[in-house]
Amino acid sequence: MNYLTASVLFLAGTVDLATYIISMIVVVLVAVIGAFVFIVLYKKRTEKEVGSAKQQVEKILNEAKAEAERIIAQGREESKRALKEALLEAKEQDLKLRNEFDRETKEKRAELQRMEQRLTQKEDSLDKKLEALEAQKQNLARQEEEVKALQAKLNSQHELMIQELEKVAQLTKDEARKILMEEILDSVRHDVAIQVRNMEQQARDEADMNAKKIISLAIQKCAADQASELTVSVVPLPNDDMKARIIGREGRNIRALENATGIELIIDDTPEVVILSGFDPVRREIARLSLEKLIADGRIHPARIEETVDKVTREIDLQIKEAGEAAVFEAGIFGLHPELIKLIGRLKFRTSYGQNVYKHSMEVAMLAGQMAAELGLDVTFAKRAGLLHDIGKAVDQEQEGTHIQIGADLAKKYKENANIVNAIMAHHGDVEPKTIEAVLIQAADAISGARPGARRETGSNYVKRLERLESIASSFPGVEKSYAIQAGREIRVMVKPDQVDDAQALFLAKDIAKKIETELEYPGQIKVNVIREFRSVEYAK
Repeated sequence: MNYLTASVLFLAGTVDLATYIISMIVVVLVAVIGAFVFIVLYKKRTEKEVGSAKQQVEKILNEAKAEAERIIAQGREESKRALKEALLEAKEQDLKLRNEFDRETKEKRAELQRMEQRLTQKEDSLDKKLEALEAQKQNLARQEEEVKALQAKLNSQHELMIQELEKVAQLTKDEARKILMEEILDSVRHDVAIQVRNMEQQARDEADMNAKKIISLAIQKCAADQASELTVSVVPLPNDDMKARIIGREGRNIRALENATGIELIIDDTPEVVILSGFDPVRREIARLSLEKLIADGRIHPARIEETVDKVTREIDLQIKEAGEAAVFEAGIFGLHPELIKLIGRLKFRTSYGQNVYKHSMEVAMLAGQMAAELGLDVTFAKRAGLLHDIGKAVDQEQEGTHIQIGADLAKKYKENANIVNAIMAHHGDVEPKTIEAVLIQAADAISGARPGARRETGSNYVKRLERLESIASSFPGVEKSYAIQAGREIRVMVKPDQVDDAQALFLAKDIAKKIETELEYPGQIKVNVIREFRSVEYAK
């Protein structure tokens, strides 16, 4: 169906619709007129009036019919005229569309012709390139055959040459390769061993020099006073009569003082002296201060004793807190749990081998901090671990276990870092250190404890330790003699040369050192020196 036919059908439908509308208008007019007539007839009740009304109605109806016919005729004329105009317009539109379609068709055809020409040119170009590639492929194949022939010729000549060399050298190719590799490996191994030894020696020298420098700087920057204390305290008396007042009637005063403080009072023939004995340094200090206040006051009776002990206990608690805060402030540590601060303050009254643990902990913190600063490590972490490394000694007399385990448990309880806990547990080598700062705590602890005058022990304990040291070394098989020298800092072990060789002597030194670390308590470190000497004696007669 073309455009013209469609336009004609549309216009024909339009004309029929107009005719239908005119007819409906006529029907409506007739209905209106009928209604009007009915109303008129209803109002005029007389026959005369009815007759006149009929005439008027007929007249109106005739006029309406004539008007309707005129309107219908006029509508048909207008419809015919509109149909003609629509046909003309449709023909013009159809002609316009045909011209546009022809123009577009010509343009598309010309474009297709151009594209076909380009494709033809590209196809010709590709054919030429394929022909060139095929020629190059044939040339490469020919050259490859020539190379293979030359390679085969070279291989055959190489085999002949190897056979001639094997005949001359009287060695096979594998044997010659093995001999050459062995010579090369021997030469390289020797050179590598020399280079490794030189590098190890150089690294050892540099490490020793740097370690000595760092430790010397740390020691120079930290100068702590050392005061040796015992497990007993001595309280001077103004006169011997005061002893009787301290004992009281039937010993009630001395019993009240011992019950209140938990410290034993020793009153003997020593003039003007009372000795306080107890393992807890805090309670011993409370007893000492309480007794001094009672002697100064002069009023010594059970009620006064309890009152004085309570007052001194509160003062000591305050001193413990202030000492802990002072140590934390001096070390520059923040965020420490208040209970840990109190435990640090308790160390002020704790001694180890005659060394005050409070001052020792502060010294270790300062030494570790200085060494960490020299190495570019975490200074705050090193100081914190150094200050807390012996925290277990504050309560080790009240709890079961070593001060290391107790200190680690306290650090865990008060939410200290896992690395701090590791540094506490590793400062005596019980576990492997996980950080460099933990190693620095070990070094700082050894420096603080091993410096001259820092620690001391009683003569009997010193002799027992030396005897135990020699017995440990002599307990190993193959040991002939052992001597503790350098005030117990070194154990010299003489072994039987026919039972212990040089390699076994090395392992024997390690085993003795390990057993000493396990079974003996000592300050600083002990050098184990194993000597194997073979003597051959003969007499000339």
